[in-house]
Amino acid sequence: MCLAVPGRILDVSGSDTARTGTVSFGGVSKEACLAFVPEAKVGDYVLVHAGFAISVVDEEEALKTLDYFRQIGELGELEDKP
Repeated sequence: MCLAVPGRILDVSGSDTARTGTVSFGGVSKEACLAFVPEAKVGDYVLVHAGFAISVVDEEEALKTLDYFRQIGELGELEDKP
């Protein structure tokens, strides 16, 4: 099964097909390719699948989805470890 996880863009660098950014998934940050979402900017929420942001999403829906993932224990490596 494939899964895209919502995260908030913290910074953006590069342009066109080399456009990347740091995306925060509830406290853990990872690099993601932003080439498929040229309209995305710092502060936006995006759905990330396999290291690629595939769409910009509404903040409220993104936060609900992250909360659902936490409730069912599906954030795995994206959750902060004590």
